[in-house]
Amino acid sequence: MKRRPLIIGGVATLVVLIVLLGVGGLAIAGQLDGPEQPVNFPHTTHVQALGMDCQFCHRGVAISGQALIPPVEQCLFCHQVVKTSSPEIQKLTNSFKNNQPIDWTRVHRLPDHVGFEHFVHIQKGFDCSTCHGDVGSMTRVKQVRALGMGDCVNCHRQNGGPTDCAACHK
Repeated sequence: MKRRPLIIGGVATLVVLIVLLGVGGLAIAGQLDGPEQPVNFPHTTHVQALGMDCQFCHRGVAISGQALIPPVEQCLFCHQVVKTSSPEIQKLTNSFKNNQPIDWTRVHRLPDHVGFEHFVHIQKGFDCSTCHGDVGSMTRVKQVRALGMGDCVNCHRQNGGPTDCAACHK
């Protein structure tokens, strides 16, 4: 009985592995999109088409520790008049009329023991995209950096930030 060379079995295994990785990669890519939100907020429209800066909506980011999601009232400053018949704007309007908050799904999260202050980074001149990526081009906002200790420490080292534990840990 003649044996097939191992290379043929190896090639077949390699092909199967590539196919599985490709399918798995597609599944993972779907997971890497940000979570679905209760209101489909188009950052692409507001940032790219209208040229709005992050701080136009996330107003407290330069003076407080958190960027926070803007209140519905802030959206309605413009959307009482602009694109009012849109189903997504109707969700905002109904939320406001019924005094019901929008239950947004959090995208960026740090451990509770980390004391991250947005305003310190904004005042030092860091752009929001440094940590959050190019949100203006995202269909759904997703976390693009690990935002783990190593990531933060490396950034602090590269940019002359404090590296002592007490600077970030409560």
